[in-house]
Amino acid sequence: MPATPRPAPVSARLQGATGPWELVIGLEVHAQVASNAKLFSGASTGFGAPPNSHVSLVDAAMPGMLPVINKECVAQAIRTGLGLKAQINLMSTFDRKNYFYPDLPQGYQISQFKQPVVGEGVVVLDMADGEIEVGIERLHLEQDAGKSLHDQHPDYSYVDLNRSGVALMEIVSKPDMRSAEEAKAYVTKLRTILRYLGTCDGDMEKGNLRADVNVSVRRPGEPFGTRCEIKNVNSIRFIGQAIEAEARRQIDIKEDGGAIVQETRLYDPNKGETRSMRSKEEAHDYRYFPDPDLLPLEFTQSYVDGLAKGLPELPDAKRARFIKDGLSPYDASVLVAEKANADFFELVAKDRDGKMSANWVINELFGRLNKEGLDVGASPMSAKQLGGIIDLIASGSISGKIAKDLFEIVWTEGGDPARLVEERGLKQVTDLGAIEKAVDDIIAANPDKVEQVKLKPTALGWFVGAVMKSTGGKANPAAVNEILKKKLGIV
Repeated sequence: MPATPRPAPVSARLQGATGPWELVIGLEVHAQVASNAKLFSGASTGFGAPPNSHVSLVDAAMPGMLPVINKECVAQAIRTGLGLKAQINLMSTFDRKNYFYPDLPQGYQISQFKQPVVGEGVVVLDMADGEIEVGIERLHLEQDAGKSLHDQHPDYSYVDLNRSGVALMEIVSKPDMRSAEEAKAYVTKLRTILRYLGTCDGDMEKGNLRADVNVSVRRPGEPFGTRCEIKNVNSIRFIGQAIEAEARRQIDIKEDGGAIVQETRLYDPNKGETRSMRSKEEAHDYRYFPDPDLLPLEFTQSYVDGLAKGLPELPDAKRARFIKDGLSPYDASVLVAEKANADFFELVAKDRDGKMSANWVINELFGRLNKEGLDVGASPMSAKQLGGIIDLIASGSISGKIAKDLFEIVWTEGGDPARLVEERGLKQVTDLGAIEKAVDDIIAANPDKVEQVKLKPTALGWFVGAVMKSTGGKANPAAVNEILKKKLGIV
């Protein structure tokens, strides 16, 4: 890892027996390109098919079969680079990375080594102690390997080549992260950007997004230490756990007078520890050389500009717009975290009060979705229905309490909110005469409370609650407050 001036925040330092330690973290994120066909063949990339059913002769490395580049995969990589504010290289090349493994039928992986399609970029993280910029070193295209199956038979291992040749974007960060929380925030933000762009679905359960985590420790102010790489971590939670376990392992070794050996390790979530996999290879171990079957990738700046014009509004820009429109930074961050959530909110908020819409979407809708284990795409309530409830509040037709009752009815039964209010008699009482009569009845029935509120005006809340209860929660709360203050002589 090259030197970087950024120290770890004091709050992120780990305390050892002999003093504080800093973490230095870099991530290599492998993102499966959203494409119907593989990087160098026309075979399907569909998930969940029977073993070896999505395999072309190229994927199986049959003699004489030559790779042909998938233009859409290249375009997706460029779009991702643009979304990361990265340098797009108008000329890049493919190389062969040579190693042997049963699920790599060619005996080499086609990747990009010296000249990747995307150069340096940046991802901005919103952390509790301020913004942090994590540098992107490069993004390169490469083909995925197959999958070895070891649990199908006690005496044999099998190979499934369905994944062989699927296009991957390897997004390599600079060693700019200083805590497990920063690393988790980085992967979360990166996944959000990819989903907004539509270049990777970010599904970590299917292995469509996974990370190799590089971890080292050092004393504050010292040069970087020896790093170890934790391979193929496939959940954000496990990324954080793996970093903390590996950092503690390295600190214990150093404090016992030992030295860290550069190696590749695996994280065992059941034991909460990392274990050695193999010694860490260097670039020369892979004997990289230019792939003789593939010409350099070359495209014009006008082609890149055309792709840039088609990009959607990305999360940082959307968040800034929401804040400009009056939302709090917190609410804006919650809403833009998932594109589907932001889209839902914008449908609800169209031609309505943004703050009220955000409150109902975040607190009521998202709260209920989380409780029932659903995402917004499976919501029983549409944006139009939620917007209808908000319209009824804004017009004074229903109170906030009635609105929550109405929310429950629409959630469980469906229907048009305005029609339900009429059919079920939920409309708010705004007739001042009716409200005044209810207030007079409560005052007449509770003389002791009247004397109490004159001595302690904060006791007015009891009267408000009593009036609301007597009207079935349908009285206009503002009108109730105003009439009560007038009747009880409270200024």
